[in-house]
Amino acid sequence: MAYKDVLSALGDSTRRKVFEAVAKRPRAVGDLAADLPVSRPAVSQHLKVLSDAGLVVCRAEGARRIYAARPEGLADLRAWLEQYWSDVLENFAAEVNEGRDA
Repeated sequence: MAYKDVLSALGDSTRRKVFEAVAKRPRAVGDLAADLPVSRPAVSQHLKVLSDAGLVVCRAEGARRIYAARPEGLADLRAWLEQYWSDVLENFAAEVNEGRDA
């Protein structure tokens, strides 16, 4: 998935909370809904968006579906951020070095 899909998926605060929860430990929809101020159907919709963005995976355990974070889903976003991070650090270093020369 492209970093834009990941940014879009994580742009919603409730969706971010769902992702953070499954990143801590795999959980079922009902468990997530019990800890969030949203309904089970809403949690399912957020998980669908996160899944489409490649951020979560689902496995069956009997009748339950357990969702877990998919760390590889953040790879594109991380690569995108790192290209700017390098530029920011280089610019910061240039500013610091310029200040030393003054």
